[in-house]
Amino acid sequence: MGSIATAPLYPGGLVCMCSRKGYVNFARSVVCATFANYSMPMEASENYPLLSEINYPNDLRRLPVEQLPELCSELREYLIDNLSKSPGHFASSLGVVELTVALHYVFDTPDDRLVWDVGHQAYVHKILTGRRDRFVTNRRLNGLRPFPSPYESEYDSFISGHASNSISAALGMAVAAERKGERNRHVVAVIGDGAMSGGLAFEGLNNASTTPNNLLIILNDNGMSIDRSVGGMRQYLRHLHTSSFYNRIRFKLSQKLISAGFLNENRRKSIIRFNNSVKSLLANQQNIFEGLNIRYFGPMYGHDVIELVRTLREIKDMKGPKLLHIHTVKGKGFRPAELEASMWHAPGKFDKETGTFLKEDAGDEGPRFQDVFGETLLELARKNDRIMGITPAMPTGCSMCIMQKEMPDRVFDVGIAEGHAVTFSAGLAKEGIMPFCNIYSSFAQRAYDNIIHDAAILNLDMCICLDRAGLVGRDGPTHHGAFDMACLRPIPNITVASPYDEHELRNLMYTAQIPGKGTFVIRYPRGNGYLRDWRNEMQEMPVGKGRMMKQGRDMAVLTIGPIGKTAAAAIERAERENKDLSVAHYDMRFLKPLDTELLDSICRSFDKVITVEDGVRKGGFGSAVLEYLSQKRYPVRISILGLPDRFIEHGSPSELYHITGLDEEAICNEILKLGK
Repeated sequence: MGSIATAPLYPGGLVCMCSRKGYVNFARSVVCATFANYSMPMEASENYPLLSEINYPNDLRRLPVEQLPELCSELREYLIDNLSKSPGHFASSLGVVELTVALHYVFDTPDDRLVWDVGHQAYVHKILTGRRDRFVTNRRLNGLRPFPSPYESEYDSFISGHASNSISAALGMAVAAERKGERNRHVVAVIGDGAMSGGLAFEGLNNASTTPNNLLIILNDNGMSIDRSVGGMRQYLRHLHTSSFYNRIRFKLSQKLISAGFLNENRRKSIIRFNNSVKSLLANQQNIFEGLNIRYFGPMYGHDVIELVRTLREIKDMKGPKLLHIHTVKGKGFRPAELEASMWHAPGKFDKETGTFLKEDAGDEGPRFQDVFGETLLELARKNDRIMGITPAMPTGCSMCIMQKEMPDRVFDVGIAEGHAVTFSAGLAKEGIMPFCNIYSSFAQRAYDNIIHDAAILNLDMCICLDRAGLVGRDGPTHHGAFDMACLRPIPNITVASPYDEHELRNLMYTAQIPGKGTFVIRYPRGNGYLRDWRNEMQEMPVGKGRMMKQGRDMAVLTIGPIGKTAAAAIERAERENKDLSVAHYDMRFLKPLDTELLDSICRSFDKVITVEDGVRKGGFGSAVLEYLSQKRYPVRISILGLPDRFIEHGSPSELYHITGLDEEAICNEILKLGK
């Protein structure tokens, strides 16, 4: 495979850089030196005789095709064994074992490009491309990244994490290869887990149909996103049929016509359109892909690795855009995951023998914020028949499934379509419905235009709940909800709030559904809250008003959201370490509108202020406070604590808060420093 070298990236970290055919890997992942020399243990070599000999795809290609089913069995067992102890995206990875093996067996990766959509499906890809020995570090701080990234490996052709981008990115690569004269380079986009329902996927398909390219799209149709996929596309794909024999005959005939000079590109497209019309008439069914001049193959069974290899070899060198449609089972090979794929998407630790989830003790923690949201939404909906719930493919993840179970006609899972979710909600709101639209914070970035253009401009009464705000932990930079406050703050006609605890979340939700509140955004984090007795009697909160949590005389700490709990502990710690120090604490609750009356009062009493937020410093809560203080010319020394101006990698939440200076110790140190 070539040489192995290491180069520093961050203090205490190394990157693994591999060269192939003289091509030096430009990967820059943070792979800790501790993990750099991991190797498969001897007992593992005995349990996985084929897999233990495969470090890179070149090793895979030396196997006879007849041994590939055995290798797939080993890979599936290896995944089950590892992910039962080191949690990750489980069911999706099990579903693409055969496909991944076939792709690396047929295509000359990394020279040929594989672009993975979403990235839930890419664990086998990582194992086969030089990362098997480090797979134990997956999603750990300084270990393997949770999703494919060119920073980690040259085999990862593009960034993954958010759905539906693979076709567009791969099309760009295919056109670039054509432009650079790289005639032998193949580009493959693998899309699945419901990503075909995203609008970006159709934008890519539309462009692929009119742009000269040789792109191959693999549609991994497992009937799922995270929850079961919904909408017309799912039904369409389930019933789509085209004869592989027919496609082979057509390809051979077209090759003869081209070689004889009778068929050029324009004639080919005209013949395809005519042919598709005849085929649709005879079959009484229109093929949407061939309607776009994209050659369609399938559907075929996606767990027959030998047949997949044969098919890929047949179609890989065909000219023009083409799509291979395969049917797979999410969670294939592990019966509990096959039966309940949604629950096994990312299940945490489990007993691989019994399929029992191993729950960690939550200690004194309260319920998950998402569950408080789900229970509260149902409670409100029982009293207010105007309320409806909307979510883009996350009814279980955001706990809207609680309302969905009791009121299925009032909950809409719109599939992976965040922009549509917001605009659909805006349409409901325009006609007097009160929608609660729940989107993960990082995914809501895709709906930014919709929030501005379709909701805020009209000042519609609707609530957008941003789950997973702030640092989400092991899913890393593509999933951290870091930018929502900075993005939303400049938008007129919008309220942005973040609850301190579960009671505050319930009160904010109650407030949002009162007529006349306009476009109301509530952000809250992933994970558990703090209150055991969280089911308070809800009451309206005054919009744009904060509250004093603790009196003090030397300085004021201003927080927004649940990170205020950490700040409160830091204040207590700082006052223990410096007995003469007295620190006031204010929970501002609202980013927009700011409680300027409270700020005026604070600045009349204190000349030292610290702001703390679980979002980016630039443009966020601290910036808003600083702008106001500067405008009023208050002689206040201010320190802004928040996420730094870089993408934060993956790791446990406690590790990431420490790294970014937002844990109790860091906040305490800042208080002590400012208090000198």
